[in-house]
Amino acid sequence: MPLLVRAASLSKFSEIARSVGIDPVRTLRDAGLDPSCLATPDLRIPESDLARVIERSAHEAGCDSLGLRVGEAWRLSDFGPLSLYLQHQPTLRQVLAQIESYRHLLSDSVVIQVEETIDVAVVHVGLVTGRPDPGPEMVELAVGVVFSLMRSILGPQYMPRSVHFSHAAPASLAVHRRFFGRNVVFDSEFDSIVLPRQDLDRANPLADVHLARHAKALLDLQPRYNTESLADNVRRTIHVLLPRGQGAIDPVSFQLGRTPRTLQRQLEQSGQRFSALLNEVRVSLAVRYLAQPRHSMSDIGNLLGFSELSAFSRWFSAEFGKPPSLWRNEHLEQALVCADQRGQ
Repeated sequence: MPLLVRAASLSKFSEIARSVGIDPVRTLRDAGLDPSCLATPDLRIPESDLARVIERSAHEAGCDSLGLRVGEAWRLSDFGPLSLYLQHQPTLRQVLAQIESYRHLLSDSVVIQVEETIDVAVVHVGLVTGRPDPGPEMVELAVGVVFSLMRSILGPQYMPRSVHFSHAAPASLAVHRRFFGRNVVFDSEFDSIVLPRQDLDRANPLADVHLARHAKALLDLQPRYNTESLADNVRRTIHVLLPRGQGAIDPVSFQLGRTPRTLQRQLEQSGQRFSALLNEVRVSLAVRYLAQPRHSMSDIGNLLGFSELSAFSRWFSAEFGKPPSLWRNEHLEQALVCADQRGQ
């Protein structure tokens, strides 16, 4: 089953595309999408189709911030039926929690999790795409949308402490600095927004408990487009927690509001095992990290939860039939050939 997202991103894309000389109607047709998507924001479309539209347009326009510009243009109303409910949440903490609770109305792909220390909150934005690499355009779009949501609660001029991206920096940072401020970090381990912890609980002056209750009643009448399985939720949670050293069953079950024993039992009842799901996510992330030369083998092993490089190498060889260093060399050689062919 494909991962689906709301077509609202295409509505915002059409505005940005024209400003950089791209015909959005032609672009959608080339990607196999009906142009009516541009005027139907609540339509559910495959995430892979959205990514193809954004990435092709960015390449054609020579614009390495197209995805971010779409995220920058996002407004609270673009969250569709969820907008009123979010607007009347008492704090940003509650807004982010409700985004996860009602994710089925928005995106099968985006995961938002908050990590807190004594005075700092880190809002992690993860993308589960089914592709080896979600690509910088889609990551920046997702982080941009989350930051636009934060600004709708904290104020239109709000700036975070820092914003982090796991991909390399683009040639120009003008859009990034205009939107996020000057403290934008690339080649980071995570895609995240860092803010003072107290901002999570700053009172939302627009919040109205009665309107929130009314909006929730309407939301709960909305149809579910698909029924997420527990296994899907476990995969998504592992995807975000594993690179943070929290991929074991205890932190994953805690994030899902279950005890480890309950999680194991419920997975077994559906014919799944936690260890198998963990391995699936490791395979996906291993391909993503190895395709990025800046990650050393030791770093990748740590990000995948292996305490020793030798353990990572043995696991990878068993899964892929070759050592990770050989896989990386072959992948990079193939990428160079493809780049040369495109340049000819």
